Amino acid sequence: MSLYFFRISSGRYSGAADQPYEFEDRDAAWKEMTEVCSNLLGSIVRNLKPNATWSMELLDENKEPVFRISLAGEAMCCEPQGGR
Repeated sequence: MSLYFFRISSGRYSGAADQPYEFEDRDAAWKEMTEVCSNLLGSIVRNLKPNATWSMELLDENKEPVFRISLAGEAMCCEPQGGR
C-alpha cells in the first residue's frame, strides 16, 4: 500500500490535503481520483470563469505529482457576448 495526497489548484477546496490516502497501487489511486473529480465536476464547471483553469493532482508520499486532471475555460473571442 502506498500513500497519496490530493491537491486542487483553485476554488473552494484549493491546496494540498494534509492527511494522506492509502491505495493499493497507482491504478487504484487513479480510479479514486477520477471518481472524486466526477463528483466535483458540476460545481467546478458552474463556477469556472472564462480563461480560468482548474486542476486536481495526485501526489505521492513525497508530494511529487503522479497524475493530473485539468479543466480549462477558454474565451475564443476578445469581446464578451451579450446585450449592451
